[in-house]
Amino acid sequence: MQFLKKLTVGFLGVFLVGTLYVGSPASASVSLQSTSHEQEIVSLQTQLVKMGYLHVNPTGQYGLLTQQAVKNFQHDVGLMQDGVVGPGTYAKINNVEKMAHVVYGEARGEVYEGQVAVAAVILNRAKSPDFPQSIPGVISQPNAFTALNDGQYALTPNQSAYRAVTDAFKGWDPTDGAVYYYNPTTATNKWIFTRKAYKRIGSHVFAY
Repeated sequence: MQFLKKLTVGFLGVFLVGTLYVGSPASASVSLQSTSHEQEIVSLQTQLVKMGYLHVNPTGQYGLLTQQAVKNFQHDVGLMQDGVVGPGTYAKINNVEKMAHVVYGEARGEVYEGQVAVAAVILNRAKSPDFPQSIPGVISQPNAFTALNDGQYALTPNQSAYRAVTDAFKGWDPTDGAVYYYNPTTATNKWIFTRKAYKRIGSHVFAY
């Protein structure tokens, strides 16, 4: 991670966070279920396929397979498993999508544990009073993640990135609460080296 890049670049990253996903419906007050519009269901199913919860092509029909996929997702992210995609489920889908972009941009090529660790840092920051109190806020904080500054956030995540995020949501934190990480061979900000290092996973050192 780098923290001292130009602020204008950071603002570009914030813009990307705001514009990547959400699918339909435009208003998160709409709940998706069996009676919903076909195109809205296709958008949902496409997202469920990307995240690894649905293993059939989108049909536009909110059947038992889609409902079960939604329930499995709700279980993994700590929501009531009602199979209906309301505002809370849409928010979690958004969070997973944004986090997967960060994980892929920052940690693709790292060991799987290291990918989960990056996702866990985002969740840890959202719980910390020292950072914005939401996942979108953490991700859009200027200069917090190199991937937003250099454009790698816009890359399409692979399924490993999505799985790493959901594993972090399910409680796996290889960092034991760390809120920082950096690559000691490429980091240019001297301040990051003042943080208390906890452990190294792959190329990244995780710190408090």
